[in-house]
Amino acid sequence: MTVILLNSDYSFLNQVTWQKSICLLTKGKVEVLKYTDRIIRNCDGSVVMKIPAVLRLIKFIRTLFRTNVPWSKRNVIVRDNHTCVYCGQKSKRLTIDHVVPRSKGGKSSFENCVAACRSCNNKKGNKSCREAKMFLRVKPTAPTISEFLRLKLLNSGINQTLKDLGVY
Repeated sequence: MTVILLNSDYSFLNQVTWQKSICLLTKGKVEVLKYTDRIIRNCDGSVVMKIPAVLRLIKFIRTLFRTNVPWSKRNVIVRDNHTCVYCGQKSKRLTIDHVVPRSKGGKSSFENCVAACRSCNNKKGNKSCREAKMFLRVKPTAPTISEFLRLKLLNSGINQTLKDLGVY
């Protein structure tokens, strides 16, 4: 379970685990804007605590935006909206496929890597798209920072929670 972490100006900062949110709460670094229905207890049941859904930092954290999104497997999957670019199947268990295989000089970059389901990745194997007779539904490109943050917010499903709170 993830918890939404907002900066002190109510801008989206990150998602953290519920364990990390409890640590931030006990250290007095955040305030709770909304709780979930889930609770946790200690062994003997003497301490009962609701798990927060949305936290806001007390002190403002200055975020420095890079000029581009760093390449990672997770970022490729977020860019492709958790969808296989070959068959269009939406899944949480995707692999990364190199359009030009690494054995043929392909690099790990946004322009050469796409999200693919396991069966499509195995079918394509070490071949080019033309050799495997598999074609991309979309051309892979590097996302911009704003585009990437928008996709990440939509994929996480926290957009509605932030709208309910009046943040966005």
